[in-house]
This record gives sequence, structure tokens and C-alpha cells, in this order.
Amino acid sequence: MKNTSTVKKKPVKAASAAEVWILKLYVAGQTKKSIAAFANLKKICDEHLAGKYHIEIVDLLKNPTLAKGDQILAIPTLVRQLPPPVKKLIGDLANTGRVMVGLDIKSA
Repeated sequence: MKNTSTVKKKPVKAASAAEVWILKLYVAGQTKKSIAAFANLKKICDEHLAGKYHIEIVDLLKNPTLAKGDQILAIPTLVRQLPPPVKKLIGDLANTGRVMVGLDIKSA
């Protein structure tokens, strides 16, 4: 996991604006769970949303006030901002099936 606040893994320009998935992963530093959540999310996005996603990592140790905006109560938490509606998942995102159902990702 990179030590930056924004990580863009695939070029968003390859998809139309209506197809872009905007995902925010809230973490607290680079803990084992946070690193696992990012790796699991990246794998799912690479396999099922290739070329049409943007992941933003929000480290609440660096910016704790950002948790209030999305009402983050536990970490790691993934927030799907686009496409609507907003959806949240808590945990290391290891169960691919549950993540896909929770985010409403249709397998290609």
C-alpha cells in the first residue's frame, strides 16, 4: 500500500463518466488489516472493474476529521461513492463474494 492519500490504479479516461467507480478506503495507518483491505480491493477492481475505477486511500491517523464526512465508525471501511447509491463495507474485504454483492459489482 502506498503512503499517499490518492492511488489511481487504472486510467479512468478509458471509461465514460457514467461507468467510473469512485471508491474511498478509510484506514488508520499501515496496519495488517489496512494493507490486506487495499490488496483485496485492488484485486477485485482489477478483475471486475478494469479501466473504470479510482481508489482513494484516506488515512485517518493523518486526517481524523475526514471520518465525519462519511460517518466512519470502524476501520478499514470502504465507501462506494459512485455509482449511486453510496454503499459501505467494513473489514479487510477478504470475502470476494460478499464484497461484490455489497458493492453490487456485476461480474464481466
